[in-house]
Amino acid sequence: MRTQSLLKLLVIDADQLYAERLVHLLGSYYDSVNLGFLDDKDELLKSLRQSWDVLVFGQAYDMKFTDVVAIIQEQNIDLPLVCLINKDTAGNAHNEEGLPSIVNGTMVKALYAEQEMAVIMAICLLQENLHSRQQLKTLQSVLSEAEQRANVLIKNSKSAVAYIDQGIHIFANDPYLQLFGFEAMNDIIGIPVIDLIAGGDNVKAVKQFLRQFDKGNRKDVEFNFESRRTDGSTFEAKLQLAVATLEGEPVTQIIIQQNNSNSMEVAKRLAEAERKDSLTGIDNRHSFEEQLTALYEQARKGALTAALLYVQLDNIGKIRSSLGLQGIDSTVKQVANTLDELVVDGHVSRFSDTAFTILVENQTTATLEKLAEQIGMSISNMLIEVDKRTTSTTASIAIVKIEKNTPEPRVLLERAMDAINQIMIETSNHGGRYHLYDASEHANSDDHALAESLVDAITNNRFELLFQPIYDINNDRSDFFEVFLQLPLADANNTILTPDQFMAVAKSHQLLEKIDRWVLINACKRINEVRKTHPEARLLVQMTNASLVDKKLPSVASQLINAIGGKAGALTLQFNEKDISDYLTVAKFQFTALSQINCQLGINNFGSSIKSVELANFVHPDVVRLAHNYVEGIDAAENLETVKSIIVRTNESNVDVLMPYIEDAATMSVAWSVGVRYLQGNYLEVPSNTIKVSNES
Repeated sequence: MRTQSLLKLLVIDADQLYAERLVHLLGSYYDSVNLGFLDDKDELLKSLRQSWDVLVFGQAYDMKFTDVVAIIQEQNIDLPLVCLINKDTAGNAHNEEGLPSIVNGTMVKALYAEQEMAVIMAICLLQENLHSRQQLKTLQSVLSEAEQRANVLIKNSKSAVAYIDQGIHIFANDPYLQLFGFEAMNDIIGIPVIDLIAGGDNVKAVKQFLRQFDKGNRKDVEFNFESRRTDGSTFEAKLQLAVATLEGEPVTQIIIQQNNSNSMEVAKRLAEAERKDSLTGIDNRHSFEEQLTALYEQARKGALTAALLYVQLDNIGKIRSSLGLQGIDSTVKQVANTLDELVVDGHVSRFSDTAFTILVENQTTATLEKLAEQIGMSISNMLIEVDKRTTSTTASIAIVKIEKNTPEPRVLLERAMDAINQIMIETSNHGGRYHLYDASEHANSDDHALAESLVDAITNNRFELLFQPIYDINNDRSDFFEVFLQLPLADANNTILTPDQFMAVAKSHQLLEKIDRWVLINACKRINEVRKTHPEARLLVQMTNASLVDKKLPSVASQLINAIGGKAGALTLQFNEKDISDYLTVAKFQFTALSQINCQLGINNFGSSIKSVELANFVHPDVVRLAHNYVEGIDAAENLETVKSIIVRTNESNVDVLMPYIEDAATMSVAWSVGVRYLQGNYLEVPSNTIKVSNES
């Protein structure tokens, strides 16, 4: 007995008899076929309020196939597409063998309308694939909920638990970090598990143990060995393995149980190290968080007022490239000493690799600003000795008040990060300033009015796109374009806002993902027209962290890439280095998923952190776009050597380098010689609202 089956088919065409013919033929495979038929855009928008299994596109009154794809993406609908052609509209819809240019689970482009067998097969297979995706989505939701429950238990567990992927740490809970002497999870991500094993024989045995487990051998899941902490001390422990998932991807879970005979000694060491930073000797993040919580509770009761100063060191990427890790460590230690001496009535802590926090009580706004100015000047005037060389740095400083109505400590830290980001926006990532976080600037009527304008721009396509060509040295042409977004306001001054002026408001109103989607769809529509006459033209599109964590992004990008030709390299999505570092595990999975659908990946503001090249090796981008401070002053010999160093290390990882911000002839002449593949800047050509392809250097 055959189960009842229903096909919901939407046809966009000028020939209704053809649509009825398809329904008749599909009757052999389905018990019932519900047909929707239309030939214009307004009817399509109305029809998409219903659920459909497959959309067949032939000819429409006021739409092209790429318009339909864009509408489907804007509506965020998973709807498979079949594109029909005839001899007059064939164009370049077929490959050299005469087969459709795109055949996958979400799109077939393109089939001749008269080849009914092929059309019917495509419809049936796409509908079956859609149902499989829907079932998979349900199962993934169940798995995700189970994984979320498991992760909550692990994070709150007193056992030392970590996740590894191919022998590399990608997650560890607090007991695990404390057991081995790590201060934060970022410190252990990317470290091989065998680095925590003492003794050569132990290392060999653990490697064999892990290999057997990865091959599916579940007979032995426990292993006794000698562990090694970051300070070099060791302890006897037992390692247990289990299969797990993280962000829906298979990983290996490890649990470390220390030998009871060492428990008192370990507890003593942990207590000593719990509140002190091993490099600088000042308090660490754990101690800071305790102090912040205590001050917050007192401030909430009205017992005092306080303030948090977040001090972020600048130009760390340059110091790392020229002086290595020794340069970073020396800089951090000497700045820590300076802060400890300078701040007499306060609590100084090392918050992260190159950031410090200061807590002070009962200070006026003017006093806080004076302190921040004094700290910034003291740091900028330092001559930091590294072996026989000297370096210097500056600091970006955020000031956040802690008062009676102040939100919880987590939000205070977010406000500090927002203030640092504001400094970077205002100084083009140079830093060297302080910024007082003013809550009123983030909650006034102007922000709400701007948020309304952003929603209107998304809904009614009021954003504008600019395109700046990028010169490809290898191929001697400029058909690679970076996309820039701007928002014209309907005011008397014809004001045009750039992303640094509206993205903070977009973030607070959860609009980042929608703005990213608008840019992606409309940029692809524009490049699609260009690729008809210049098939090698391609795009570089900047995405926010909202898209970095969006699991739907690979599906969206896949359909858009297919719609504009489906070739590798047609679309490059670019993410900020800091966002990738903040969401490292998610970024790894996202980059892998996007690479699999012929989407190329880029890292923007590259070189702004200590571990930039290591980060690139972890996520495997196709291209990196250098941070602004690498280009500035490149004509100086020391700066030039720093730039060459990071480019050489990046090229060794088979990653192309893009040098932006080329604003004059002097920078242009140097840029040719440093080993980058791509050149970009206003000296070559300013951004324009049209895409102009040039094959001349």
